[in-house]
Amino acid sequence: MTAVADRSLGPELARTETIATDTDVLVIGLTSSENGPGIVPADLFGDVLTAEVRAELLDTLGAVGAKGKPEELTRVPAPAGLDNVTSVLAVGLGSAEKLDAEQVRRSAGVAGRALSGTELVATTLSGLDLGAAAEGFYLGAYTFPTFKAKSAPKPDEQPVVRVELLVPEPEFGTLELLRAQLTAEAVATARDFVNTPPSALYPAEFADRARLLAEAAGLEVEILDENDLAAGGYGGIIGVGQGSSRPPRLVRITYAGGDKKIALVGKGITFDTGGISIKPAANMENMTSDMAGAAAVIATVLLAARLGLPVTVTATVPMAENMPSATAQRPGDVLTQYGGTTVEVINTDAEGRLILADAIVRAVEDEPDYLIDVATLTGAQMVALGTRTPGVMGTEEFRDRVAAISRAVGENGWAMPLPAELRADINSKVADLANVAPHRWGGMLSAALFLKEFVPEGLPWAHLDVAGPAYNTGGPFGYIGKGGTGVPVRTLISVIEQIGAE
Repeated sequence: MTAVADRSLGPELARTETIATDTDVLVIGLTSSENGPGIVPADLFGDVLTAEVRAELLDTLGAVGAKGKPEELTRVPAPAGLDNVTSVLAVGLGSAEKLDAEQVRRSAGVAGRALSGTELVATTLSGLDLGAAAEGFYLGAYTFPTFKAKSAPKPDEQPVVRVELLVPEPEFGTLELLRAQLTAEAVATARDFVNTPPSALYPAEFADRARLLAEAAGLEVEILDENDLAAGGYGGIIGVGQGSSRPPRLVRITYAGGDKKIALVGKGITFDTGGISIKPAANMENMTSDMAGAAAVIATVLLAARLGLPVTVTATVPMAENMPSATAQRPGDVLTQYGGTTVEVINTDAEGRLILADAIVRAVEDEPDYLIDVATLTGAQMVALGTRTPGVMGTEEFRDRVAAISRAVGENGWAMPLPAELRADINSKVADLANVAPHRWGGMLSAALFLKEFVPEGLPWAHLDVAGPAYNTGGPFGYIGKGGTGVPVRTLISVIEQIGAE
């Protein structure tokens, strides 16, 4: 078994009122305007950035062409007035009128990534938004070198070791920094799971790693193996997993912190070939990310426990590997989902909804007050919304609430409808439902309509399709690197916090 990654090895974050001796880099924020760039915040840290130091920095930055555009980086030698600092990195924040927490987070992420190999960094971005700056630095500095052997990172490629976040007074932001660090660590945990190759993260191994993390947090864990699943009637999970030599699992992790109950369900396909309806070979390696929904809900329930939120959260996580073989399910097969609904399998590459349906029915047996499921469910999500915008569907009021929270935390969720006219397209002539519609129109919406059949009437429910946002196949941006992003952990925990505060 591969060891669980130790996220305590991420950048050390600390609050400080003064800049330590031998600080390698001071990171400052630079806004843009018609009158030229400006250093922000303007009304804090006067003992560090005196009027003389600010003026000299602005002259130097202007001379080398710094504009303060979003995420622009400009590094210059420290002026004489900064005795303890070797250099200053100015990171662009864009217009001061449009500055928000997400821009601070993104800019801190860009800085964190650019400072690889640095021992000690201080920053004034914390004066704009301490939590956002902390999250940005931690997540921007994230790396996943676990499987590198001969090409191990060189010292100048290692993440920044320590980031000191300047604060105006001793007790400023104590709880804010704690929440930010715990949240960033949870996002990194989800990223670690997603970035682990399928040869090392198959269903049994995934379940075992989740168990180890949950037990270390003192949480209740239940794992059903293939025999338990067959005996319990989990036809969706068994059907999808039966083509693989590595059998499926169902993991349930419960944090009991209060009377309100929130059910989380996450798709855990540890690798998706498409099964008999096999995918094209090009880019199939990215299907290592098809368990990103599972990674997110596991990380979230652990985070809820670490934060001590006054709610009960249960993550129900189906795990399977979708492979073609002599034992794989076929197009045209009919399976019986947990709870008794029969489904005609038209396309074996529409497997995520089959395992989610089983898990949703099991999750609602706990009589939760809210249900959220997360999945890299459809390529149609990327066609409709691109690679950075999750689709949010479900019961209208809760859907809109989750989407709004997602946008507020910078994860960009967008509410999408469930058109009634698409429902008839997933009827089957031989079973209760078909797993796909006979056309390609509204594929993301049809998949959500399929899941809706397993959600009790009246239960507040949100379905997040994160097929694109959960895995970045392009270049780094903001605090997002290549590979797993950890989306939507920050959305989920913010929703849970809001419910807990009701």
